[in-house]
Amino acid sequence: MSAVAASRFLKPELLARLGSLELVARTVVDGVLTGLHRSPDFGFSQEFAEYRAYNEGDDLRFVDWNVYARTDRMYIKRFQGETNTSVTLMLDVSASMGFGEPVSKHEQARFLVAALAYLTRRQHDALGVILFDDAIREYAPPSARPDSLPKVLGLLEGSHVGSSTDVVDVLSDLQATITKRGLLVLVSDLYTEPDRLLSSLQSLVHAGHDVAIFHVLDDQELAPDIKKISALKSLESGKSVVVDPEYLRTDYQTRIQDHCEQLKHNSAKAGADYVRLTTSESLDSAIVSYLQFRERRSR
Repeated sequence: MSAVAASRFLKPELLARLGSLELVARTVVDGVLTGLHRSPDFGFSQEFAEYRAYNEGDDLRFVDWNVYARTDRMYIKRFQGETNTSVTLMLDVSASMGFGEPVSKHEQARFLVAALAYLTRRQHDALGVILFDDAIREYAPPSARPDSLPKVLGLLEGSHVGSSTDVVDVLSDLQATITKRGLLVLVSDLYTEPDRLLSSLQSLVHAGHDVAIFHVLDDQELAPDIKKISALKSLESGKSVVVDPEYLRTDYQTRIQDHCEQLKHNSAKAGADYVRLTTSESLDSAIVSYLQFRERRSR
């Protein structure tokens, strides 16, 4: 599959037809890695480090069959690039994430988190997930057990948008919830004050965590296509506001772009990666950004 073909197939509306998130995850990851013309074992160097005992669920490709033939015991080859990082994927399931057509922000974000979960276990890292709105609703601690991926995918499959959101409070709560240093991946529409977010991110980074942020928005949030004066209702507060299409074409678009730029700036200032993704974009560039982030952090 070429990079162009992979990008075309990874369009959100096509992924939505695949059904299970496990199939979506496999399709996205395999498509991206093939499109990159990279080894499917991205994240592993070729320099052998040591052996470890085989555990149920380990990839059989890494079994040393010569050792098995001599000892009748299965051992896995470990390589210098094998990081054994603890990865926690955070999915915003607040009401505003339900916005978007034909694919909502929630659905696009689930596709992304599922792909990252699949990639995490493919790289033999411990996998955990948090679903949150104004508080943590589901939490599966990072685990390297074989059932960690099915568990996370099951929580994602059953997730639905909830109430209002408070990303900053949830990030603050994390410092007491997650004591082991690792990689935190936040997937959210980030309707929060950039300066408050900066403070929370700095606390997490200072505590020793690597942080990557995927900012998911719908195209209509960036450039609303409204032709006449309309009353728009907030999905979270329920309040309505009357807007003029001229304002949406001018002042509003300036303000939303400024908001995104401030989020990006503050993320970099805190030492976190920031990637913006819309509901109409394929996931390949987001996955590549994540892989590049992992490579930089492993050096």
